[in-house]
Amino acid sequence: MSVEIGNYSFEGYYSSPTYLDDEPGLYAVFCRQYEKDVLVDIGESENVKSRVQDNEQSSCWIRNCPSALGYAVLYTPDLDEKGRMQIEEEIRDQYNPVCGRK
Repeated sequence: MSVEIGNYSFEGYYSSPTYLDDEPGLYAVFCRQYEKDVLVDIGESENVKSRVQDNEQSSCWIRNCPSALGYAVLYTPDLDEKGRMQIEEEIRDQYNPVCGRK
């Protein structure tokens, strides 16, 4: 299954970050509520799974999601950090996720 976020097709939704791989890419955190998924956060990392599992924003995710969190990922083996950050900022600007500003 894929999730369209902006101009990008992410893999997911996953109910747990354990389903993610430790590969370079972007992760999206959603709050799954009332038939509508709300983007709570977007980020990038060289190791997506580890980043999501040990994220300083996780308390914000939980605080802003009264129901279940869901995760989606866009693996980007051909992009460096700068390329991933450009996509992250593009999506942040478009969706303005509640836990998304650093």
